[in-house]
Amino acid sequence: MKDSIKFLARHILQALRWSYKPVASAIVYKRFAQEFRQFQQMADKEYLSPNVKWKERYPILNEKTEITSFEPHYIFHPAWAARILKLTHPKKHIDISSSLSFVTLVSAFIPVDFYDYRPAKFSLSGLQCGKSDLTKLPFETESVSSLSCMHVIEHIGLGRYGDALDPLGDLKAIKELQRVVTLGGNLLMVVPVGRARIQFNAHRVYDPDNFLKLFHNWMLVDFSLVDDEGKYWEQASVAQAKELSYGCGCFWLQKQ
Repeated sequence: MKDSIKFLARHILQALRWSYKPVASAIVYKRFAQEFRQFQQMADKEYLSPNVKWKERYPILNEKTEITSFEPHYIFHPAWAARILKLTHPKKHIDISSSLSFVTLVSAFIPVDFYDYRPAKFSLSGLQCGKSDLTKLPFETESVSSLSCMHVIEHIGLGRYGDALDPLGDLKAIKELQRVVTLGGNLLMVVPVGRARIQFNAHRVYDPDNFLKLFHNWMLVDFSLVDDEGKYWEQASVAQAKELSYGCGCFWLQKQ
């Protein structure tokens, strides 16, 4: 009896370790074992059994879903930005600390320089990676015509990524972004919007009206939004964002 309990416990722990999410049960794992045996028997008929071994199993137990799940903020905002870059098609684009998936894909069509406080150490054609502090950007004033900084500003100064604690870190970063963009240049900004607050040390959430007031000499070309339910709104109204708890505000700003 004790041996059987230990056997079951051991395999449940394996399921917990190997699953994408730490959720598993004896029933789910039993079903996995049954499917393994069924597959092994099918493979045996095709003379493939040497390649189907229990010791080589790799359980992924939580992906039998009717639809594919995704994180709305990080699916929609890069898609929004990529479509804008298709319209503006700059000779070169500079990105500060946005998602690597965004810059690696865009760099297939537009040369991209990517900077992060924690630099990415890899090489890819069309993409240059470097290190930079967003509060002290290494660019001349009004020297960048196409710039993005998406889902980044809200973290500055909270220590989450090893940067120095600074309650005004986000405001300093915004001033730097404003400084380096050329007249008529484009800045793509993405921040959490809704009820304004600081959730230390994860992020800040911005009131969209107050956020736009920081760009008083800029034109808002486009505002798109992911709401609290994960729905994406193209060309949304800022008023929609004010009613949210944790939305994703996508601001295409142009320096005047």
